[in-house]
Amino acid sequence: MPSSTSSSDSALALTRGYAREGTPDRYARQTAADRPGIAQPVPMRPVPEQPWGRILAGALVLAALLVGCWELYWRNYGAHPAIANTEGLWAIQRRRIDAGEGGATVLLGASRMYFDLQLPVWERLDGRRPIQLSFEGTSPLTALEDLADDPKFTGRVLLGVAPDLFFSGFGLHNGASRYVKKESPSQRIGQWLSMHFIEPYFAFDDPDFALQTVLARQPWPERPGRRWFLRVRKLAETEADRNTHLWSKVGDDLQYRELARSIWRQDFEPSPDDPTPEEVLKTEKQQMERAAKAVAKLRARGVRVLLVRMPSTGEYLAYENREFPRARNWRALLDATGAPGIYFEDYPELRPDVQGYYLPEWSHMTRADGERFTAALYRIIARDFWGPGAPASIPARQDKAAR
Repeated sequence: MPSSTSSSDSALALTRGYAREGTPDRYARQTAADRPGIAQPVPMRPVPEQPWGRILAGALVLAALLVGCWELYWRNYGAHPAIANTEGLWAIQRRRIDAGEGGATVLLGASRMYFDLQLPVWERLDGRRPIQLSFEGTSPLTALEDLADDPKFTGRVLLGVAPDLFFSGFGLHNGASRYVKKESPSQRIGQWLSMHFIEPYFAFDDPDFALQTVLARQPWPERPGRRWFLRVRKLAETEADRNTHLWSKVGDDLQYRELARSIWRQDFEPSPDDPTPEEVLKTEKQQMERAAKAVAKLRARGVRVLLVRMPSTGEYLAYENREFPRARNWRALLDATGAPGIYFEDYPELRPDVQGYYLPEWSHMTRADGERFTAALYRIIARDFWGPGAPASIPARQDKAAR
C-alpha cells in the first residue's frame, strides 16, 4: 500500500476500496490506515448484486412451509380455529352496555359460568342473548363493582360463585374493567384485524400453542429445593361474542383429561405459602363486604342480582367443601348481600349425579351437557326468581338448604 495517494486514487479508494495486499476489492470496508492524509468520511459499501427476487420468493415459501407444518401439527392434536379470549374481546362485550343494551342480562363469574352456560340456549328460551362478562381464573367482584358504578346498566346479573376464587378474591384478569377505559385506537384495530383475518383460520393462534409456551413446559432439569407447578393448559374454545365451551379434547382424550386433573391437584395439596386460617376468614369477610356494597348499589337502581353456585364434582368438590365449606360462607354471603341464590346441590335438575352431567376434570361440563344444564338453570330462574310468575320472596327450598 503506498504511503500517499493522489486525489483520483483517493476517490477510487473511497468508492471501490482495496484489500491490504493491494488487490482491488469492491466490497472491502476501508479503515483509516488505508487512507493516510485523507479526511475520514463514513465508508460506503456497495450492496452485492444478488438474485433478490428469488431469495425473497424462497424465504416466503420457507415461511409458509414452516407455518403450515406448525398448523398441521396442532390440527392433528385436536385444535380448531377459535377466537382468542383477550381483554380486548371482553371490552367489546362490555361496551354493549354503554351502546344501548343496559337492560340486558349479564353473566358474571369465573370459568364455570364462562364455559358451562351456553348463550344460544339461553337466547332460545329467553328471546335475548345475554352478555358474557365472566373470565376464567378471576373473581367476578371487580367486574360487579364496575357495573355497580355504571348508571347505564339497569338489567339483571347472574353472579357465579366459585368458592376458591370468589372468597379468595383471586383476579387473573381483574384489569379487564380498566382496559375498557384505556384501550387505544391501535389496540381496537389490532383486535379487529386479529378476529377477522387470523383467529378464524389458524388453529395454532392460541397462547397454549405459542412456541415460547411450548418450550417453557418442556421437562427441563429441575433445581433442587424449588417446587415446579404445571400451568393450566387449554380448556375451552371461544366464539366472537364470547360464547365458550369446553374443548372436546378434555373429555375425549383420557391422557389430556388426566393432565388437566393433575394440574388441579396441585392446588388441592397443602403448601407452605397457604394463608393461615385467620387470614382466610379475614379475606372471605372482605370479599363478602365488597359483594354486599356492589349489590346494594345495583339494587338501588332496580338491578336484580342472583347468585349461582355452579356444579363441581370429584376431587375438586371435595377440596372446595374442605377449604370453603358451604355452612360457613354460602349462607353468610346471602345474608350479607340480601340477594337470592341457587346452590346446585339443592336442585335435582342441576346435580351431576342425578342428571349425568359429565365434568371431565371435575370443574367444567362438556359442550352437550352445558347446553342441557343451561336449559335447566334457565327454567329454574324463570320459575322461581325472574319469571312473571316467580314469588316475590326467596323460595323456601333455598332457605332451608342453605342453613
